[in-house]
Formats: sequence, structure tokens, C-alpha cells
Amino acid sequence: MNFFWHSRESASCSSQGHLRRCEHEQVPYSSTLTKNSEFAPGVVFTIRRLSFGRRMELSRKIREISRKIDFVAAGEELQERIEANLLAQEIDATYLDWGLVGVEGLIIDGEAATPALLVDKGPQELTDEIVRTIKTLCGLTEQERKN
Repeated sequence: MNFFWHSRESASCSSQGHLRRCEHEQVPYSSTLTKNSEFAPGVVFTIRRLSFGRRMELSRKIREISRKIDFVAAGEELQERIEANLLAQEIDATYLDWGLVGVEGLIIDGEAATPALLVDKGPQELTDEIVRTIKTLCGLTEQERKN
């Protein structure tokens, strides 16, 4: 069985006393991902990749909002359903705020789009696409999003 740290055949190893030192190739990793928009050809958005710490951060934020949704959604009044819908939109805004780094190739009312401007005045369909992409990249199941 090859373990990850022993799996590279090209590593050069030397022994120094009790220590075995191997020099491996460095593995490049980008903490962001840039994607072309399907909704708006020519628009490119950059989102953050998930890390252990960022998953915990996001889960905490979503958990608090989800608790409110569960409480409000239990009611049958119109006002409570409206509140639950608003909280669900707040979760999407949390994903967007947490994950969106930047937007390129989009001009909104004469200004280059920023994440804040996109949320405030941008096309809903593009915002929805970015939120879906962030959720997919996070790999959170519906149950994990609720917890």
C-alpha cells in the first residue's frame, strides 16, 4: 500500500540519522476558482474554494439563519411565510458574500460590477448562477445547509 507521502516515485530521499528527508515537487493550489458565466457570455466571476476553516465559518453563518427559518416556517400565517422566504434569500446572500471574490466583464449603470453592486443592482439571473456555483463547489447537502 502506498501512502500519500510515499507515493511519488520521483522523490529524491536521503537519510540523516533517524530522519528520512524527501524532496517532492511542490503542488500548486489556488484558493479561488474563476468561471465563465453561462447566463451572461463574456462575464467572468471568481469565487473562493472551500477550505476546512472556511467550511466551518460558512456552516456557522448558515446554521444561525436556518434556525430562524425553521421557527418561522412552522407558522401558517402569510407574514410568517414571507419572513421564511426572506430568510432563505438571506442564506443566498450569505453564500454570495462569503464566496464571491469578483466579477469581470459586466457594467451596471455605467460602473464596473463589484460584488456589492451586483447584489444591489445586477441581474438576478447572474446572481442566482453565482450562488448555485458556490453551493455546488461547497458540496454541501441540503441537510448540511440546514444544520
